[in-house]
This record gives sequence, C-alpha cells and structure tokens, in this order.
Amino acid sequence: MTAFNVVRFRVKPGREDDFLQAHKNMKGTFPGARRFSMIKTGDGGYCIIGEWDNFSSIVEARPNMIANLDGIRDMLMDFGMGVGLTDPISGDTVIDMWAGKPRAAKAKGARKAKAKKRAMKKTKKKTRRK
Repeated sequence: MTAFNVVRFRVKPGREDDFLQAHKNMKGTFPGARRFSMIKTGDGGYCIIGEWDNFSSIVEARPNMIANLDGIRDMLMDFGMGVGLTDPISGDTVIDMWAGKPRAAKAKGARKAKAKKRAMKKTKKKTRRK
C-alpha cells in the first residue's frame, strides 16, 4: 500500500536559496521512494511530501533522511512549543481519491494507440493484396 511522509520546515531569513540548493544537491538512496515534492507554504515556510511504495520503505529510509537533515539544521528555525526544527508526519494511504482518473486516462490513450496500430496493419494488408 502506498505511504506518504510530510515534513514541514521554517527556514531562517536569508537562507532560503541555500536551503533549496542543499535539497537539489542531496545524495542518498531511498529504496521504495517514488517521488518527492517541495512546496513553498509562505514566508520561509516549506513542506516536503514524499510518496513511497509502502510504510516500511519510509522507516528504512529514516537514517538517510536524518543524515540529510543534519546537513541543513543550521538553516532552520525552531517551530517552538516543543515541535523542534521539523514537523514530520507519515503513514499509509487509506483513501486515494484520484486513483481511477489517471489510470482511466492512460488506459484510454493505450486503447487508441492499439486501435491505430490495428488500422495500420489492415491498410498494409489491403495494399499488399492489390
């Protein structure tokens, strides 16, 4: 089952370019990771959303994610109220509200491509017979 992790950050004033560049340059292997998206949520606010094959992939990747975090800690502001420098959450997907739409659109395109191929084959056969 697909899982997601979400991490919120507040970047110190004047460090946003460094923060973004550090993420572009981050190394590490994250088996089971499908994609990551970074969102700017406001003045100095950012959020990273990671999509994973399953929750155990997130758990296994945590040491590498923490190692990457260690390289940017000096760029971050504390959220206060005991939250710390990051505000991470993660879990399994329980409802995927858009799952059918992308698959249906892709399937329709695949059907059109197959139909076009069949039509081309028929045209070639007719041409050979004449």
